[in-house]
Amino acid sequence: MNTRKQASPRREFLGNIAAGAAAIGLLSIPQSIKAAPSLFSQQPLDDADEWFNKVKGKHRIVFDVTEPHGVFPFAWPKVFLLTNEKTGTPAKDNGVVVVLRHDAIPYAFEDKIWAKYKFGEMFKADDPKTKTPATRNPFWKPQAGDFKIPGVGNVEIGINELQASGVMFCVCNMAMTVYSNVAAGMMKMKPEDVMNDWMAGLLPGIQVVPSGVWALGRAQEHGCAYIFAG
Repeated sequence: MNTRKQASPRREFLGNIAAGAAAIGLLSIPQSIKAAPSLFSQQPLDDADEWFNKVKGKHRIVFDVTEPHGVFPFAWPKVFLLTNEKTGTPAKDNGVVVVLRHDAIPYAFEDKIWAKYKFGEMFKADDPKTKTPATRNPFWKPQAGDFKIPGVGNVEIGINELQASGVMFCVCNMAMTVYSNVAAGMMKMKPEDVMNDWMAGLLPGIQVVPSGVWALGRAQEHGCAYIFAG
């Protein structure tokens, strides 16, 4: 049996997705928006500005996450909270916003979306445990002891754990629109069906914003200092 032949269609499929995603930087953004203008405008974004009014606290910061970058997009907000506690400011008195945009948008979704759309391969996001392309969101409800920082020890950096400490997460609707169109083309699905599937698969507490760069601007208007997180 020729296993190389059997594996070829899957490799070709994943290669097509990667090629489509890579093309976004040059051509796909205007084409995708033109192809689905009503899809973009229908998303519930009216409350995005109101959401930013929730940013409170003495020390305010926004982390700009553009791609999977190991544990850093989630470890750094935790370190910010921990070290502010060491200098006298409890977590509840800090304002922390994490903007998931561009290639980092998969972290806004449930495990079933990761598995169905092969987000691990599509976005080059590995599972911290297996070191292979993730088929789940590794930062949603991780098990105790999953993540350790040398010199610090176990840290609770799951999205749900950070949310419990007051960290606010949002995701870029522009990137969702573009990537859902790319995924739809590769999987021979309707773009609106993919987008609706993704919207239904958002994690609890994740705010959809018009774009990641819009959110970064709003966060800084609300007094947040800026940190690039990968």
